Amino acid sequence: MNTDYSRAIPEAWQHMSRVFTALGDEHRQRILLTFERGERLNVSQIVAVSTLSRPAVSHHLKILREAGVLGSEKVGKEVFFWVNKPFLAETFDNTRAYLEEHL
Repeated sequence: MNTDYSRAIPEAWQHMSRVFTALGDEHRQRILLTFERGERLNVSQIVAVSTLSRPAVSHHLKILREAGVLGSEKVGKEVFFWVNKPFLAETFDNTRAYLEEHL
């Protein structure tokens, strides 16, 4: 057992923890599951299939984007979002590698 409970969280884990925090909310999980492979969706498309208001969807999209779970691009007046699959794969690979190495 490591008894140094107060030790600093490793820098790599700080970034990964944002992903897990973002994915810890059921509404954000449902938003993520709205996307199909390679699909780009705008806020209106996500709101159309959601039970949430537009401001609530926008709030959740912001959290997912800031955590790196979603990528985004503004095209004209619309912002399109997509699943940042390479980043998520790297995050989960790093988590698995840590578990294999340390636990």
